Amino acid sequence: QEQLVESGGGSVRTGGSLRLTCAASGISYSNYCMGWFRQAPGKEREGVASINTGGALTYYADSVKGRFTISRDNARELLYLQLNNLKPEDSAVYYCAALFWTWGSDCKIETPASYDYWGLGTQVTVSS
Repeated sequence: QEQLVESGGGSVRTGGSLRLTCAASGISYSNYCMGWFRQAPGKEREGVASINTGGALTYYADSVKGRFTISRDNARELLYLQLNNLKPEDSAVYYCAALFWTWGSDCKIETPASYDYWGLGTQVTVSS
């Protein structure tokens, strides 16, 4: 059964750091573009970062560039998101998502509807 499970969320103060982890199972992980999304109450789900199948190409939303880092470990089927210099506006439920790679895709952040599998999310709360 295909499954993505996020962990690592928590509550921090402004300027703090967290590392989120997403564990994949039941999919051919190395064949998937992976992404992190977030959704705050009353807002739409937004793409935060994505990474290509090999891990060499990464993409970020402007709001997190220079503060967040996405990475993956294909051998362990894990996806990471390092969150540094956190701000209150970063507070949201963070989700990982998997999109099966097809020829010609560069694994840039796509619309949420494009992704094949989703985790249940992990809460990040940043207080001032």
